[in-house]
This record gives sequence, C-alpha cells and structure tokens, in this order.
Amino acid sequence: MNRFRIGTRRSPLALVQAEWVQDRIREHHPLAAVEIVPIRTSGDRFQNVPIEQIGAKGVFIKEIEEALLRGDVDAAVHSMKDLPTELPQGLAIAAVPEREDPADVLLSHVAESLDALPAGARVGTGSLRRRAQLLYHRPDLTVVPIRGNVDTRIAKLARGEVDALVLALAGLKRLGRAHEATQALPPETCMSAVAQGALGLETRAGEVESLRFLDHPASALEVAAERAFLARLEGGCQVPVGARAVVRGHRLTLAGMAAEGSGRQVFRGELSGASADAAWLGARLAERLLAEGAGAVLREARP
Repeated sequence: MNRFRIGTRRSPLALVQAEWVQDRIREHHPLAAVEIVPIRTSGDRFQNVPIEQIGAKGVFIKEIEEALLRGDVDAAVHSMKDLPTELPQGLAIAAVPEREDPADVLLSHVAESLDALPAGARVGTGSLRRRAQLLYHRPDLTVVPIRGNVDTRIAKLARGEVDALVLALAGLKRLGRAHEATQALPPETCMSAVAQGALGLETRAGEVESLRFLDHPASALEVAAERAFLARLEGGCQVPVGARAVVRGHRLTLAGMAAEGSGRQVFRGELSGASADAAWLGARLAERLLAEGAGAVLREARP
C-alpha cells in the first residue's frame, strides 16, 4: 500500500469519520500516502428537499460508489445506516469498525426530556423513522422536517426555529458535542436506525483484505442482523424501520420496529439466538413483523 485514497461525503461529520480511518491506516501502514477525497452527493446537493422526495436509494453514497467503481478512490467511508442493503456489483464491505453508541438523543433548551416538552412543541428531524415513533409516543407534538448537517441543525435549534431536535448520539460524540444532548432516548421510545453508530468501509470486491484489519467482529454481526431485518422488510432510509442488535459472547439479541408514517401504528418485536446466525435472526424477526401486518403499513409509507 503506497498510496490510498479514501472517498467520503463533504460534511464535517463525514470528514471526521474519514480522518479516523485515515489515521488507522497510517498506523497500520506507516509508509503509505493516505489521502481523503471529499465527494458531493445527491443528498448533500438537495438540502431543502426531504430525503424521501429525492427519489433514489443511497442518496448519500451513490456518487462515492461511482468514484470507487471508476477507480478514482480506493475505499469509501460511509455511515453504515446510509448504505443500502444491496451493493452495486463489484463492491463489497471490507470492514465494520467497532460501533459507537447507536442511541438517538434529544436536544432541547425548553425541557429536560421528551416527556417534559409542552404540548405542541416543535421537534425537528429529517427522519421518517424518528417522526413516526415520536408521534406514536407523543401525538400532541409538532414534528418539523429539518435537513442539514449536525452543526446546521443545532444552529436552527439555537435560533428557536424548533424547540427540540432528535439526533444520533454517535455523530455528536464524533464531533465532540455529546455534552449538548439533553436526554438519551430509550429504544422502546425511539428505536435507532439500522446500523446507526457503525461505519461501513467499502472497497472493490477483490480488495477487501486491504482494510480487513479494521473489522470488529461483534459490531459486524450486529450490523448484519439489522441489515438482514431491513432487507427482508424491503426498507431503506425512506421507510420508518429501526433495529438494534446487541452481541454478548456468542448470543445476539435483536429488537426491531416498523411503523406507519404518521405514528398511528408501530410494530415491535425481539428475538435472540446464536450470534453466528445474525443474518438469519434478522430475516426471522422481519418475517414475524410482516405476519403481524407490518408489510401493509410499510407499503403505504413508501414514496
């Protein structure tokens, strides 16, 4: 490895994540010239449009994968939750580094918790998954669509455009802003996105060994279970689905959620088994929710 180019989004969080990978590669290959190549994606270009209206899967990764396939970069660093469950032919996940805390958190200057927010409070989120769960838990809230990177959203909160935000704790931690969180939301209130808190290091299919040293087996198993759950539900970032897997030793416990977009109906389930059966457990839990009627509400939620 003499030269290695890392493709990433241009957002401050994406660059921090790519720099972390860059540092690990330099530690492992001290003589390598490791370069970060920022790439603007569709999701970044259309900041004023809700994600579900942009119309394509992988709105935050498509252009990066195209650069990888062309040979313009040697690897891509993604927030794993942005990565569709089906990868383009010729690409593969080389590693899932150790996962950061996948929880969602509330940020607010008017209340210390979600339950303490006054009726009608404006809660900002660009996620259908969060919107559905917030309205299921507190139908008296006003959920406001909001886009932009973490800094942009927190600035809108500071200006009073919303009374609260719901963000991923992992992103706040990586940006050194975790202290600004008001409350960590329990998964029974707001189940995190599939693979939230995890990074996905993507390479060309024949080059996965170049980054295999960064793989964290337990995190990879958790992500595999959650992504199998999502795949069986035929979901993506445009559908209100959440999951959280936890590996302890050789056991994996997976909780999953699928919701009707306005929060009137939420399906939840949990399943445990051998961690080696991670993908099977994810598909099995999805089958259980589908049998309970989740498929119908997800079909209505798709744009």
